[in-house]
Amino acid sequence: MAINLQKGQRISLTKEAPGLKKIICGLGWGVVEQTGGGLFGAFSNRPNYDLDASVICLGSNGKVGDKDDIVYFGNRKHRSGGITHLGDNLTGAGEGDDEQIIVDLSLVPSRITKLVFTVNIYDCIARKQDFFQVKNAFVRLVDMSNNKELARYNLSGNEYKGATGMIMAELYQHNDEWKLAAIGNGVSVNGLGEIVGSYA
Repeated sequence: MAINLQKGQRISLTKEAPGLKKIICGLGWGVVEQTGGGLFGAFSNRPNYDLDASVICLGSNGKVGDKDDIVYFGNRKHRSGGITHLGDNLTGAGEGDDEQIIVDLSLVPSRITKLVFTVNIYDCIARKQDFFQVKNAFVRLVDMSNNKELARYNLSGNEYKGATGMIMAELYQHNDEWKLAAIGNGVSVNGLGEIVGSYA
């Protein structure tokens, strides 16, 4: 049975799933239904919410290396082969994961000690969108060997008003163990570049 994480909680994936090698990090979200008056509805022409999931790879100094250490819809595979983004979802429509990232722990280079999973709202300033309008956002980890969900972290709420980016979770190595930390920190940024800049 999957562990439902609370903000700030940390678990050892090595202990929860001995021998774990490949995982899917699934991210999903919905959008608060908008209602409006008028003959055709005031919100009928509102743009979709395009949330983009990314992974920022950090070294032991807590810094990102080069542009290849950022895996997102524009760079879908890390050169090591250890991290693969399966593609961009432009609307968040449908059930289950909206975007998925595969991590092969055996291929992640030893120089990378932490993977930061982030989500940001594409074109958020022009579209006047933030995470307060996003509902049922989650990140979950699945063991690819048996399709078992290991952990899930759900987040949505008033504390994210004005936040246009989100540090969802961190997957990191500590004392030869892979651990997962539920972060859930909202940030006010105009795109992934500003999130990455905080790790430069």
